[in-house]
Amino acid sequence: MKLAKLIAPLALASMAAVAQVNAGAQKPETSVPFNMTPAPATFELPWRIAVLPDGRMLITEKVGPIWLVSAKGEKIAPVAGTPPVYWQGQNGMLGIYLSPTYATDQNVYITYVEPGDYGGGLALARARLNVTATSAAIARGQFNVIWRQMPRGTGGQPGGAVAFAQDGKSLFLTVGDRQRFTPAQDPNQPVGKILHLMLDGKPAPDNPNVGKVGASSIPLIDPPADTEAAKTAKVVSTYTFPAENLTPAETWTMGHRTPYGLAMSPTGELWEVEHGPRGGDELNLIEKGKNYGWPLVGHAPNYSGVAIPDPATRPDLAKAAIYWVPVIAPGSLMFYTGNQTFPQWNGNGFIGGMGTQSLNRIIFDGKGGAKTAERWAVGKRIRDVAQAPDGSLWMIEDSNPGALIHVTPK
Repeated sequence: MKLAKLIAPLALASMAAVAQVNAGAQKPETSVPFNMTPAPATFELPWRIAVLPDGRMLITEKVGPIWLVSAKGEKIAPVAGTPPVYWQGQNGMLGIYLSPTYATDQNVYITYVEPGDYGGGLALARARLNVTATSAAIARGQFNVIWRQMPRGTGGQPGGAVAFAQDGKSLFLTVGDRQRFTPAQDPNQPVGKILHLMLDGKPAPDNPNVGKVGASSIPLIDPPADTEAAKTAKVVSTYTFPAENLTPAETWTMGHRTPYGLAMSPTGELWEVEHGPRGGDELNLIEKGKNYGWPLVGHAPNYSGVAIPDPATRPDLAKAAIYWVPVIAPGSLMFYTGNQTFPQWNGNGFIGGMGTQSLNRIIFDGKGGAKTAERWAVGKRIRDVAQAPDGSLWMIEDSNPGALIHVTPK
């Protein structure tokens, strides 16, 4: 018993001593080791790229459309049959992701903010895509919303990134805090979480809270907590969850703010990037059941100027592998795979920096560690980065019009 009492504080002290790496002051390289060729097409606030097996692309625009784009970066046609979206601020059409079984069933997963009462809510849909040489359309009767955020509401920071498990049998979905702060720490609310779902949207059976019953209702606050007007916020009503829609069984991790990047590494590690407020963007190794701290801790004050305790004060909460003060405003996260075109980057990660207008290379050790490599100044707010079948890269610019840029070796 005495030994156990001694070990516990030592373990907490060890967790608290883990070094937090601040990469915010990193200077960009003096040159870039690749060519950047703008494609013919531009887009209205593009958000994500999904590369088809033949090299063509599906590119989402936050305002609503999804475009079929040629392997040379030319617009072919808008995808027919896409859902209406709640487009406001950070909300709208978000991501499109090819199913692990796309080669046999042509399924794609689409994340978007679905319009509804009092604003909108994040939705995840699975659809079958019919693609021809000159068109693309969602097959009739083959669009199904398999998860939706309830209750809906106002506020940005919806999340909407998807990564598939290494075995291809389940997926992970990021859900942002919608600028509501405290619900990110409420296990009963699908806000500020990373969910683990089967491919049909049901909770994965290995989730930490499977079998637990959550609250039957929650208060609805107006306006969102992350605003100046929140000083006079009031409870305007309550929302009662349907029995089948309680959140705890879906939750993999909690305490996330703006999780816009999520990717499975070649070694089977799940990594995530999210925005801090006035500072403290994070790269996190995502592990089952952990709490990543928002809004209990952070590396910078909130937009209101109110200080947030430093993560070092809470050894019980998961720490970022890398954080950025000042911010880079990460748009996405991807892993480069393959031994062609850029073989020196095989297994490395890439983060698009919107605030720093940069492409950032990250080296992962496959054992839960990560360190920064280059920060290349590319002169564009990079929202997403995707790998083509030939090993080259495509980047899209967070702007209107937003450029599509082909990255090839010099």
